[in-house]
Amino acid sequence: MQKQHKIDMCSGSLWDKILLFALPLMLSSMLQLLFNAADVVVVGRFAGKEALAAVGSNTSLISLMINLFVGLSVGTNVVVARDLGAGRKDNVSRSVHTSVTLALVSGVVMMLFGVVMVRHILEWMASPTDVIDLATVYLRIYFFGMPANIFYNFGAAILRAQGDTRRPLYYLTAAGVINVALNLLFVIVLRLDVAGVALATIISQYVSALLVLRCLMGEQGPLHLDLKKLRLEWPVVRRILEVGLPAGFQGVLFAMSNVVIQSSLNSFNDPVIVAGSAASANIENFVYAAMSAFYQAAITFVGQNYGAGKVGRVDRVALECTGYVAVTGLVLGNLVYCFGTQLAGIYAPGEPDVVAQAIIRMGFIACPYFICGMMDTIVGVLRGIGYSVIPMVVALVGACGLRLAWVATVFPLYRSPSTLYFSYPVTWSITGGVLIVFFLCIRKRAYAKVQGTGEAPYLAMEGTHPTDEKKAGAR
Repeated sequence: MQKQHKIDMCSGSLWDKILLFALPLMLSSMLQLLFNAADVVVVGRFAGKEALAAVGSNTSLISLMINLFVGLSVGTNVVVARDLGAGRKDNVSRSVHTSVTLALVSGVVMMLFGVVMVRHILEWMASPTDVIDLATVYLRIYFFGMPANIFYNFGAAILRAQGDTRRPLYYLTAAGVINVALNLLFVIVLRLDVAGVALATIISQYVSALLVLRCLMGEQGPLHLDLKKLRLEWPVVRRILEVGLPAGFQGVLFAMSNVVIQSSLNSFNDPVIVAGSAASANIENFVYAAMSAFYQAAITFVGQNYGAGKVGRVDRVALECTGYVAVTGLVLGNLVYCFGTQLAGIYAPGEPDVVAQAIIRMGFIACPYFICGMMDTIVGVLRGIGYSVIPMVVALVGACGLRLAWVATVFPLYRSPSTLYFSYPVTWSITGGVLIVFFLCIRKRAYAKVQGTGEAPYLAMEGTHPTDEKKAGAR
């Protein structure tokens, strides 16, 4: 990788480097969201509120289906970052080729599963009868883009491990422009409606994936990708899974709870409520994307510094990333609520009832969204030092479990969308508090493993120890 695309994370000041890393990533995430947002805006303006509900109500289901593999890309990021910090360049190359192979295989599996099962899943979610046919068409086409979607996330994770967040931004900019142009062509000119926005999305996803592929193949350093070397090396897969699989399951658990919330909203059998929630969720996602950049920064900066044995800088990264995410969430979340009428109106012009429902949701979710950002950042710190199972367990109990209990107990007593939305800040606060306590409890033990050694343990999971792989020359 060329020098201008690198960030020296293990020396010098941190606050400016974190911003240098996070700002392009923030813009990249927002552009990625534009894939779905463009779908929702175009279909809402030119195909009606039923089509809007069909596209928008799929958000939680799509997240459920891909979060496992996005979590695996987090494992790739941590493994590559820690090897780079410890100077293990040969291991970096092996991790790159194994990660790309894993992404391609995962993408094909997800595509086949989604195309076959989507109708059954939507029926299980109790999608409204006037929405389910359109939603099925959208999702079946969308899943044909899964190989590209998953490959892009793995490729971008590899580039982020060395501090390169700018080139993924350039690639998503090109893909985003193509997506918007194709949306307008397919929906307005060709009248393809829901099918058109799905086609535009997957075409743009393949563009971004091909650009990342070209980038990795053109690298000259340890991130260079040689297609002839693509293979699954199981010791590398194990290292990726130790961090990535719990991260993916955590994402799945959050998405599952969101599917339950979506199903509860569907139970009102009111397209206005569903469309309002979908519009608000798409707007809130931009706030989350901004905060998530600091979660990714925490993973990568902590991973490299922990790999180098610089535990003092790990603490500084944790504090600075948490501060950045709190300010970002507070400012953007409350701005979204203040301008909620205008923003929701973009998605549902001439639909005041839909806008009103969107504002209700924003008050419960957008305003306290900074709590979610702080929670995620602590999770990023824990994953960077190799603790990935505990955040998954905490998410299972504190987020998924509590939301399910909320739907089963509180919601029947106070049956309204507001009751469902209020479960989010409650579960964020409880889960985040538990994670902070856990980090403070394990911090010294985790640091003792690498302090003064300049090299992190090869195994990333809690309670594990370095293996003999280094002796054997495998690492």
